[in-house]
Amino acid sequence: MATSKKSFEQLPIANYLVKWTFMVLPVAIAIGSIVALFLWLLNQVTLLRWQNAWLLYLLPIAGILIYFLYEKMGKKTEAGNNLILDEIHEPDGGVPARIAPLVLATTLITHLFGGSAGREGTAIQMGGGLAGLFGRWFRLSAADLRILLMAGIAAGFAAVFGTPVAGTVFAMEVIAIGSIKYDALLPCLLASIIADITCATWGIHHTAYSIQYSKLANEGFFSVNLILLAKVLLAGIAFGLTAYLFGALQHGIKNTVNQYIKIKWLIPALGGVLIIALTFLIGTKDYLGLGVVSQNQEGISIVAAFKQGGVTDWSWFWKLVFTVITLGTGFKGGEVTPLFFIGAALGNTIAIITGAPVDLFAAIGFIAVFAGATNTPLACTIMGVELFGGEHILYFAIACFAAYYFSGHAGIYQSQRIGHSKLKADGLIPRSLKQFRNKHDQ
Repeated sequence: MATSKKSFEQLPIANYLVKWTFMVLPVAIAIGSIVALFLWLLNQVTLLRWQNAWLLYLLPIAGILIYFLYEKMGKKTEAGNNLILDEIHEPDGGVPARIAPLVLATTLITHLFGGSAGREGTAIQMGGGLAGLFGRWFRLSAADLRILLMAGIAAGFAAVFGTPVAGTVFAMEVIAIGSIKYDALLPCLLASIIADITCATWGIHHTAYSIQYSKLANEGFFSVNLILLAKVLLAGIAFGLTAYLFGALQHGIKNTVNQYIKIKWLIPALGGVLIIALTFLIGTKDYLGLGVVSQNQEGISIVAAFKQGGVTDWSWFWKLVFTVITLGTGFKGGEVTPLFFIGAALGNTIAIITGAPVDLFAAIGFIAVFAGATNTPLACTIMGVELFGGEHILYFAIACFAAYYFSGHAGIYQSQRIGHSKLKADGLIPRSLKQFRNKHDQ
């Protein structure tokens, strides 16, 4: 009799699969389509800025415009990715659908006028906004809405970077540090795959990266280069400390300007002025915008970081400074692509100093700084495989996990919960990174 009951165990599993397939399908197609539109528009505004250098001088005015757009249309949506994480943890009125067009428009404004920002935050917020809208249409329970919001995060991440498996794991891993709940695994995987296919169907192509260094040619199939392994470990520590610096500076700038500047629309205006001043101080526009490629063939960019001499020793630092000022003073976009830039440039510098392969260390830095800043080492290891191939997965994992631990609790998402603290002797574990920071600042 027990065997008979077990034999029917697959029936509810099949029902679950069918239910979430039909539920996720329209959501993921919608998210993949809007991300495709966003990426196309982002490319157009970047080209427009390159062709019209004077647009940079309007960055302070653009910041003021962004401030008033959120002031008039989306005060609740100002929290961005943190709003979606909060809704997953404790539903409180849902994610407003207007977050999608609002963050889309303001991110494009940021990039058009030269702000240093990314794109993942926009994609995730659009994914969360559309998932919340469909959830209300479907009249979902709080438990199902939580899963659909996670699927929306996965879909947005997968579509914007072309990494569906990493998108799946990221959506589950980013919710709480040191803890992954697999109840959303199937919906997140379905959403990631469908959104990625949809985005590609619209003709969007992602940047292709490659590592010329071959483990098989230099180390043999079964051997491990212990010296290179040690260099990767030390680099991973440096990447984690850099992620910590990024998170601490971004939140520090945001808190400081809000504390001392009472006229709030002056904050983004000041941020715009600082970006203009830094651009003239350094003498290059390569740290504006995404930074995936440069306007100039010999310019500094993520792609250039994979080549010997492609970046300067301090390129990683300047991109960090430009980005924390941009995002800390209220401009919109995301942190991840700038983190890719910072990591790849720092990896290039470390490789030259230590005599390691430049392209390998650029790739490791690319994913490891991101891992430390978002506390998602598993997702970033998988992303490394999806972007660069699986030959160097051991190095990817070592660097990502080292960066994860050495980044401390200064992640970029303040509403990220702490499932298991990195500090085993920390006593009472706060529920979120924001509470952790408040506790240790006292």
